[in-house]
Amino acid sequence: MQTASKKVINAWAMYDWGNSAYNLVITSTIFPAYFEAITADNKTVSKTTITFLGRQFENTSLYNYALALAMLIVAIISPLLSSIADYRGNKKNFMNFFLTMGSLACALLFLFNTVDGTTATPPASLGLGLACMIIACVGFWGSLVFYNSFLPEIAAPEDRDRVSAKGFAYGYVGSVLLQLICLIFTFFPGLVGGYENDNDASTIQFRLSFLLVGVWWWIFGQYSLRGLPKPAPAGTGDLRHQILTKGYRELRKVLNELKQIPPLKRFLSAFFFYNMGVQTVMLVAALYGKSELKIPTTNLIISILIIQLIAIPGAFTISWLSSRIGNMRTLMTIVLFWMLLCYVGYVLPVGGIYEFYGLAAAVGFVMGGIQSLSRSTYSKLMPVTKDTTSFFSFYDVTEKIAAVIGIFSFGLINELTGSQRNSVLALVIFFALGLVLLIYTLAAKSTGQISQPT
Repeated sequence: MQTASKKVINAWAMYDWGNSAYNLVITSTIFPAYFEAITADNKTVSKTTITFLGRQFENTSLYNYALALAMLIVAIISPLLSSIADYRGNKKNFMNFFLTMGSLACALLFLFNTVDGTTATPPASLGLGLACMIIACVGFWGSLVFYNSFLPEIAAPEDRDRVSAKGFAYGYVGSVLLQLICLIFTFFPGLVGGYENDNDASTIQFRLSFLLVGVWWWIFGQYSLRGLPKPAPAGTGDLRHQILTKGYRELRKVLNELKQIPPLKRFLSAFFFYNMGVQTVMLVAALYGKSELKIPTTNLIISILIIQLIAIPGAFTISWLSSRIGNMRTLMTIVLFWMLLCYVGYVLPVGGIYEFYGLAAAVGFVMGGIQSLSRSTYSKLMPVTKDTTSFFSFYDVTEKIAAVIGIFSFGLINELTGSQRNSVLALVIFFALGLVLLIYTLAAKSTGQISQPT
């Protein structure tokens, strides 16, 4: 096949530009710090204890559990939806549904607030905040199932590393641009009607940022959809009377094909374990820095911006490295580096702002690269098929279940031991298991089982 035109590639990458604002503002910087700051039953008694559904939680653990639930929902529904989308050739409709749902939920986070900015969080507001957070997460990851599946349709195998890296690079640039706008609101709240005095609790500047994320995500998502080609359906017929059974039959067919591709099975197993660590770090870094390391919110936001900016050259550098030593060896090197970073995160001193900046820079360099290279490696190992969305649903389900286990474990270890440092150290185990399985996958190459360049 031939790689699609530059216009199509750019349209595909622009969805990363749009939706990565959610990943940066809602997942990584402003919203986690905002959630940790405003959620409490009685701030004069405890700033971290919150009651929800009749049970008391550490607010950071409740946040992690809500994220785990959202990703579990995506893991359950994405195989069915993606197989139907492949069969009918309407993956653009599904992508539009999820991006619209997610962006609307982000916008509604504008209503998540305390009574007057200083009192305890009302139960109704907490319920709204958690619901919107879960729906936005489902919308984000659900749309990525269909977005990722366009990669093998628009890029030839030899160009997929480059095109995949371009998508991540666009995402980092777009998200940083919106983040800078949000930072203006955060540092100068008087511009949007907030209080300039730090002693007064003002939330409008943060909540307006959530609203802007929803608008940004939706606008650029629509632009991307208009530029993407219409996929050819992998099947014909009327699904109205058998939509559920047909979806699961498609899923079973892909499962049977996976059984005949040992290298792909091995890689998915490795990806499952090391991705537990990657996704957990991405989703809890802000809360860890703020609540455990006592990094001020301003410095925390700067550190996340460092991650985003360094991730751009990191993604392309790792793509270049993979062209020299192969995908598997590059992934093994990156996973080893992640293990070291987890240990460094475990021993960081409280209030060590500059040490945290250094860790953020190192994480940023490998974060985009491991995601981009994992995606392109999987696409290379896939067989030639029209069921690209169904195959990528396995990839995404693996990613989401790994995230569910990783995030839930992080929150549980925190509640059991009283320290998120122990949760960070436990991530080394996940990366180590992934490394062992990558070595096992690479062994298939020496026996001739891998025909694609990895």
